[in-house]
Amino acid sequence: MKDDNLLWQARHFIYSHIAETIRPPSVDETAAHFGISTEGASELYKELHNRHALFLDLERMAIRMANPFSGFPTDFKVHANGKTYFANCAWDMLGIPAALHCDAVIDAVCTESNDTVHLEIKGGQITNSQLPDTELLIHFPLPFARWYEDLVFT
Repeated sequence: MKDDNLLWQARHFIYSHIAETIRPPSVDETAAHFGISTEGASELYKELHNRHALFLDLERMAIRMANPFSGFPTDFKVHANGKTYFANCAWDMLGIPAALHCDAVIDAVCTESNDTVHLEIKGGQITNSQLPDTELLIHFPLPFARWYEDLVFT
């Protein structure tokens, strides 16, 4: 990639677009925003993917993950700033309010038990209104070093 400046501008555009619209921009939207070809925007997406700055569905050339945001609906819903965002996992559901610098209400489904978990983030603090005196724990089945072996599963 010759123009790192354009690459990081594209990344900023992607995240701003998600924050505003709750969905990642298409390659065509990114191309139009920067006045470049669809092929040029696709190359930017691929380079960001290769640098782990986002994760693509390469068959559709669509953004699957721009951590902590998911490009597809998931069981991790984050209600913030009057919008509902999807997170990729339990870790990312906590990252969305941090990325947006706001309070949030989180509704998630525990993968192992299918129980619904309802959390609130206020002033950077996590509370569980269902079980206020319960210690919360997030389990990661794989160490971070192995996440990219199968990022969608992890």
